[in-house]
Amino acid sequence: MAQKLSDAELVTAHIQALDPKNTEIIAFLRQAILGTDPQIGEQIKWNSPAFYYNGEMKPFDPKEYKRDIVVVNLHRGNILLVFPTGAKIDDKAFGKNTPDGRKIVEILSLEDAKAKQQKLQTALKDWIAKVEV
Repeated sequence: MAQKLSDAELVTAHIQALDPKNTEIIAFLRQAILGTDPQIGEQIKWNSPAFYYNGEMKPFDPKEYKRDIVVVNLHRGNILLVFPTGAKIDDKAFGKNTPDGRKIVEILSLEDAKAKQQKLQTALKDWIAKVEV
């Protein structure tokens, strides 16, 4: 009987199956996100690498996506960091807020990802600081 892959193994397999020009960038973003806080977990959700809060939280309606922190989305060849509830992140200059409460940050290259790493990690810490426990 085949052994079920862990969430981390599924994310790794997903990244390795991508266009090689995106693999290095997404692998870098993955490590930057996971390295920010031990309460950040990973999974494949919405057919993309997705990162979520794995700590204690007050009960909530799953449709509010309160555990979902950021999804690495490929859209027409562009890498987007989509924060489903990202409008609550204080840094208004980091990405753009959408009318539905999301924040979207476009990543243009590995150099761009490295340049945005500190702002990304600050945004993640800000998001986690606002978790209702």
